[in-house]
Amino acid sequence: MLPISLLTIFLLATLAAAADLYKALDLHKSASEKDIRHAYKKLSKKYHPDKNKDPGAEDRFVEIAHAYEVLSDPTKRKIYDRHGEEGLKAHEGGQQANPFDMFQNFFGGHQQQQTRRGPSSLTEFEVKLGDIYEGAHIDFMINKKILCDHCRGSGAASDGDIHTCPTCSGSGVRLVKQQIFPGMFAQSQVTCSDCGGRGTTIKKKCPHCSGNKIVDHTARYTLDITPGMPEGHEVVFEGEADESPDYDAGDIIIRVKSRKEKGGWRRKESSLYWKETIGIDEALLGFDRNLTHLDGHQVQLIRKGVTQPGFVQTIKGEGMPEYGSSGHGDLFVEYNVVLPMEISPQTRRKLTEAFQVSGATHDEL
Repeated sequence: MLPISLLTIFLLATLAAAADLYKALDLHKSASEKDIRHAYKKLSKKYHPDKNKDPGAEDRFVEIAHAYEVLSDPTKRKIYDRHGEEGLKAHEGGQQANPFDMFQNFFGGHQQQQTRRGPSSLTEFEVKLGDIYEGAHIDFMINKKILCDHCRGSGAASDGDIHTCPTCSGSGVRLVKQQIFPGMFAQSQVTCSDCGGRGTTIKKKCPHCSGNKIVDHTARYTLDITPGMPEGHEVVFEGEADESPDYDAGDIIIRVKSRKEKGGWRRKESSLYWKETIGIDEALLGFDRNLTHLDGHQVQLIRKGVTQPGFVQTIKGEGMPEYGSSGHGDLFVEYNVVLPMEISPQTRRKLTEAFQVSGATHDEL
């Protein structure tokens, strides 16, 4: 028989080991299956090596996967709670699931079909056309509801304040007996009014959320704009909408649109449009000038001879990037000719002489 001191040390070590996997998922030992599933969904996405390049992220991802593999299985969880990792290893023979296969299976849809999904939110997000031309990373914030960090969505001040409902014995329903005729009764099942169908009652409400289970939260996200992203393209942040203990969170959907700017650049799919203003002298004699593009590089605009008002010049390869490829569309420059408000007598005389000569030549033809 072990001495009392050794037995105490053994028990403390077992309890410490039993708490490790719960700690990996930021959960208490009393966590429900829903709590475990929700925690894995949130943390595995946060630490997946494809998205998180921080040192130690992959090790954390593997740790999270292992914790979920054990705690989501009632048999393994029971063994782990009683005997810790050593007892679990003896039961499993040292085998562990592939964390990446587990992640793929979880987010492949099979697991999500078992629970109700909350509503998604759609937000239209206007960005500068230059950001869509070059690509950008834009930080933004969204106000939403999240599960209370203190009670993990239970609404109770502590785990000890959650009790099995005495009315329905934890089933969430109760039998109601109704008399149809004298001597004839019918039984029906109704939702327990004392616990609201939850099967549990709360003795003391959580002081952080006042028993509401959810709290207001401002979350920060980064919107990745890909060069040439189509107008109205939707970027989905999976499982990031309002949280609730009654369902899995829906998605946050961001619909990207270019900001309308009067007199500025316009876009139609992979084509760009620009209006350039020139003077009467440039319209008649031609010009050579530079246009500053959306990313700052210079596009040379050259016209020789007469440019009619409203004339559109096509410049190949200077339009928007073609989404998903390395090519570019075309740039269409429309010219607007501005006439002077007034001319000097000397200029008027010279123009009269010039147009008279031009008109005489025209008459001869």
